[in-house]
Amino acid sequence: MREKLLHRIASYPRIELIHRPTPMRKLAAITAELGGPEIWIKRDDLTGIAFGGNKSRKLEYILPDVLAKKAEVLVTWASLQSNWAMQTAAACARYGIKPVLVLFKTYDLPPEPDGNILLDRILGAEIRYREAAKGKIVTQEFALAAANEAAAEYHALGKKTYIAPVGGSMPSADMDRPLGAVSYVDAFAEMLAQTQAAGFSPNAIVHSTGSGATQAGLLVGAKALAPQTRVVGISVSDEKEPFAQIVWDITEALENELKLDPVAMREDVLVFDEYIREGYGIVNKEVAEVIRRVFTREGIVLDPVYTSKAFIGMLDLIAKGFFKPTDKIVFFHTGGTPALFPNRARLMEFLD
Repeated sequence: MREKLLHRIASYPRIELIHRPTPMRKLAAITAELGGPEIWIKRDDLTGIAFGGNKSRKLEYILPDVLAKKAEVLVTWASLQSNWAMQTAAACARYGIKPVLVLFKTYDLPPEPDGNILLDRILGAEIRYREAAKGKIVTQEFALAAANEAAAEYHALGKKTYIAPVGGSMPSADMDRPLGAVSYVDAFAEMLAQTQAAGFSPNAIVHSTGSGATQAGLLVGAKALAPQTRVVGISVSDEKEPFAQIVWDITEALENELKLDPVAMREDVLVFDEYIREGYGIVNKEVAEVIRRVFTREGIVLDPVYTSKAFIGMLDLIAKGFFKPTDKIVFFHTGGTPALFPNRARLMEFLD
């Protein structure tokens, strides 16, 4: 199955945006503090374009679809300080495509030119701000309506548009295949080669999960290539059951897309929602302290929206005995560090 799967993935058009493989190393200091399990980190925050992040992997597969459909304008949506939106704008800029970003105010930050919004502005992206419920991800229907409105304006000007779903995740709008998830089957294979070179096979992967494709891709990769590896998603936005269904829908679409016999089952979708706390994108004392802990112990910066909450979840699950002390865990750092800066006042409120 391995060769068949990797051959199928290699058949997809892909543009080169990232450095491959992204680095992976053991978190020696934190592992020693915990006394096990052994924790490794996969640095998908170092993908290499626009401050890095996991969305650049997805865009390597999505941009060829945009180019094949001869789009001049790409419209997508996300929250205010979205890493997906910024990386999309950066990828579009490289290929002469105009990025239009519909950004929803889902947390209490002003839309000032700071963090990812500053980078969006430098990249020349058109930004359309929309109000939204605080601490919640907007629904697909609500967001798609706003994206369609923007696309219609460019259609009226004779411009060919492409609407890409948030995170490059759920097949919808003009992205009619799970291309973002395909990239994370590939990422799992890349990570597995690194762990094998280091002399182990991981018992678990832990990552922040927000729009579903990263988890679906890692799950299909795990079930196909290393069935003993559990894929643990720490939700940063949605409650467990509805979000697990989103991951499962993408998983089924992905298996169909890759022409695989079903390798995953619904119960393989592991999502923990206890670490959302006050809501999506809301910084609290736990977030500030774990950012400081990982930075001071390992020299690695987590972001305040995604990876900090995933790391908090992983540490708590270790404390609760979810993982064995002898396990080897790979933590996927999915990026998002520019969001530190617009959150600086909140972070320092807890750290000073």
